[in-house]
Amino acid sequence: MKKPLFRGANTAMITPFTWDNKINFPLFGELIERQIAGGVSALTICGTTGEKSTLDDKEHKDCLLYAIDKAAGRVPILAGTGSNDTRYCLQMSRFAASAGADGLLLVTPYYNKTTQSGLIRHFLTVADAVDKPIVLYSVPSRTGMGITAETYRVLSEHPNINGTKEASGDLELITEIRRLCGDELNVWSGEDSLIVPTLSLGGLGVVSVLSNVMPETVSRICSLWFEGKTGESASLAIKTFDLAKALFLETSPIPVKAALTMMGFDVGEARMPLTAMTEGNLQKLQAVMRAHHLIP
Repeated sequence: MKKPLFRGANTAMITPFTWDNKINFPLFGELIERQIAGGVSALTICGTTGEKSTLDDKEHKDCLLYAIDKAAGRVPILAGTGSNDTRYCLQMSRFAASAGADGLLLVTPYYNKTTQSGLIRHFLTVADAVDKPIVLYSVPSRTGMGITAETYRVLSEHPNINGTKEASGDLELITEIRRLCGDELNVWSGEDSLIVPTLSLGGLGVVSVLSNVMPETVSRICSLWFEGKTGESASLAIKTFDLAKALFLETSPIPVKAALTMMGFDVGEARMPLTAMTEGNLQKLQAVMRAHHLIP
């Protein structure tokens, strides 16, 4: 059995920007402290929600270094180092490992895509070269491809491949992954709306956008489940379902940055080509936020 890198809520951290579109490190530190105080089990830095795709090399590395230093071992740091270029993925993964990241989050190659055999070669190239736990990341809605259960089975045989963030929304696939891989591949939900269904299939928690806004609540959904209070866990997940969905009214992280701004955290807008939230969707998000007493 592979020891999981974390159990519970792992926040996919946003990257805050200043008015002139630079990384706001003081606020980044404040947000990290808020997450740790909220009881999350881990933090993901420079993932999709952290806008890795519009960070340059120096910004990417500076974010990772800052977060690792700020967390100071209190929670594991999962570094987003995936790429559609295997050479660059390997370069950034080696950097993150040497900087002290506790694990690596590797998304499936996007745009140029690949075959399933190409996925296996891509991920194993990094797993062979970097001695850190790797969490695979399948999000077909963004990358145009997913990881099949059989590919997961092959990858699970590598000792450095610790698990997967499954954001396909496909519970049948998660069931088949669990059947084929068992305890050799840990599974975390990549969808806040599917935390409890994933836990019910033997998943170990979530890599969450929602916990940027409600770290205590998402942590509680997971901890209640692990305590055997499955009904309470499900009730809390149902209660927050509308907010989990509202945070995806537009491409993430547009809505979650808008939500944090409403709460008084001046995180800035997402970098172009992502734009500010449309007025109609902003009003819908505000209504849900008020219903949860997150804003006046």
